[in-house]
Amino acid sequence: MTVLYSVPEAFSPGECDRIIAAITVVRSKDAMLVGQTKDHTLRTAKLVWVDDVDGLDWVMNRLIEIVRKSNVDQFDFDLREFAESPQVASYNASDNGHFAWHSDIGDGPVARKRKLTLVLQLSLPSSYDGGDLEIMPSAQVLSASRAQGCVSIFPSFALHQVVPVHSGVRHSLTLWAHGPAFR
Repeated sequence: MTVLYSVPEAFSPGECDRIIAAITVVRSKDAMLVGQTKDHTLRTAKLVWVDDVDGLDWVMNRLIEIVRKSNVDQFDFDLREFAESPQVASYNASDNGHFAWHSDIGDGPVARKRKLTLVLQLSLPSSYDGGDLEIMPSAQVLSASRAQGCVSIFPSFALHQVVPVHSGVRHSLTLWAHGPAFR
């Protein structure tokens, strides 16, 4: 099984810019951890849930097809639903935007069923410094592509982080595919 699977140019630069523009007109919320706790030493970002934004239905349709194809080609997990809205995270250098090492499987009833994590890179790589998405499936750390429009997919149990953003703002969209809990 591939641990980090990439789909380059899954979204065009114009589509990424449309998503960023759409989320800027909606009030963002401070990012929380599973269990709805806030800890800025672990995570600092602003979130907008895609379901709260008019005109972005096409995004979910595209993401569903990307998850379906990548699961057939690479992961072969028992996936049954998308139980959470995609979220767009904005990691701003002025807030020391980051997300420390974590996995996406948590104790909550929905979080424990996360199987695949999908991250769409929305920002141009030149628009920010730092902010790399790193995945650590074992002793080796892998860096996800920073290319605008690239989708990175990995098992939700894999440790990963967003290193602090040093300048600019990194926008990314995250979606989880759900199925029966891993055994």
